[in-house]
Parts: sequence; structure tokens; C-alpha cells
Amino acid sequence: MNRLIRGEFTRFAATRLPLWTVLCAVGSGGAITGLLGFFDPEQATPPMPGLETSEGVAVVLGMNAMLLFVPALIGTIAVTSEYRHRTIGTTFLVAPRRGAVLSAKLLVYGLLGMVYGVLTSCTAALALMGAAAVRGVALGLESSDLVMLLARLAAAGAVYMVIGVAVGALAANQLVAVGIVLGYFYFLEPLLMIVPGVNAVHAFLPGGATSALMGSTYLADAIATELSGPAAPAVTAGLGAALLLAYAVIAAVAAIAVPLRRDLR
Repeated sequence: MNRLIRGEFTRFAATRLPLWTVLCAVGSGGAITGLLGFFDPEQATPPMPGLETSEGVAVVLGMNAMLLFVPALIGTIAVTSEYRHRTIGTTFLVAPRRGAVLSAKLLVYGLLGMVYGVLTSCTAALALMGAAAVRGVALGLESSDLVMLLARLAAAGAVYMVIGVAVGALAANQLVAVGIVLGYFYFLEPLLMIVPGVNAVHAFLPGGATSALMGSTYLADAIATELSGPAAPAVTAGLGAALLLAYAVIAAVAAIAVPLRRDLR
């Protein structure tokens, strides 16, 4: 197993994925946080709480959940690239135990997802503090609570990376896998969030669980206000964390079990 893990790290380091991972993490963390922080959140429609309130800080950082499809895409592309370039067959010949190979991939990219999340959180924190300093306001969240919120964002990055790896391992075809990830996060989840009666399901999906974990339901509330309908219900932060962990475990089990019986093409 150690040999497989080292092999995955070596394969990863030999590609451009490390560079793209860092660039995407830094860009994702600073983009939304910087835009919302430097421009007055209270001027948004509907208005957001100001940075001088704990709710305002949670909303600004919670909006980073909108870009968590990025680590999922990175994980998906990393796995499907082996199928695309037909190197997965060589990998399975060298290490015939497919379960062990896929377990190593999940472990390595789960760690990569945590690194991605930490970079995103650190960049978001810098952007947030920079925006507060420029605007001359004090952040309305204690340092310990801010660190906890950033740690939750980092953990969510790891979960989404694992989900992306699982989708890639299950779909095998890169275009199909990327289409599934983008279609789900850009179409299906937003659709489920806005349809009255059906939007109760959203709270138990990855996006709703992440919003609960980050303590921010601004997006769901804003959509409900715009459509003059009831907002999608939210779950507690603890249940959100449990749901995300469950999704990661289910995705990992499926990614290991399903490809075992698949013939390589």
C-alpha cells in the first residue's frame, strides 16, 4: 500500500496538477471573499450583514461554497486522465489489486483536497482581513470562531475532492465525468433549491450540507426573496458535517467497489 501511495504522489507531482491546484485554490479563496469584502456587502440585493457582524463574516466566507466544485473537478480530471491516456491498464498490471490502487488514489487526493481547502481558507482569511482593514471596520467574529469557520471550509474542500475522484473512477470517461460534476453543481442542485416543495431536499444534498456547515443560508434566502417563495430549509452545522462525511464515505466505497468488476477498454 505504501508503494501505491508513493506512486500516486509521484504521478501527481509529474503533472501540472500541483500548479493548477495551487492557482485554483488561491484564486477561489480570494475571488468571492475579496469581491464581497471590498465592496459593501450591505449594498447587495438582498442586503448582506456587514463585516462588523458575525453573520456578515459567515455569509462572506460561506459564499466560497459556490466554488467547491473546483476541487471536485480536479479530482475527477486526475482520475479520468489515466483512462483517457490509457495508462490505467499499466497501473493495474503493475498492481493488480484494483481496490488497493483506488484506495491509494482516494487517500492521496483526499490529502490534496485538504491542502486545497487550507490554501483556500488562508487566502480567504487574508482577503477578508484586507477588506476589513481597507474599509476601516473590525471583523465581527472572534479569532477562534473565525479559525473554526476556515477549518470547516478546508474540510469541505477535502470532501469535494474525494467526491470528484469517485465520480471519475465510476464514470471513467473524462467528458462524461466532468459533465456530471458541472451538471450537478451548476444545474441540478440550484434547480432543487428553487423549486417550492422540492427544495426541502436541498438541505440534505452536498451544497445544503456545506451551507449548514458554514453557517450561511444567504443564497437560499436570497433566491426565496427573489422568487417570493419559501426558503429552502436548513439543517444544523453538526448534521451538515455528518452529511458531508457520509457523502465522502459513500463515494469512496463506490469508487473502490464498482471498478473492480469493470473491463478495461
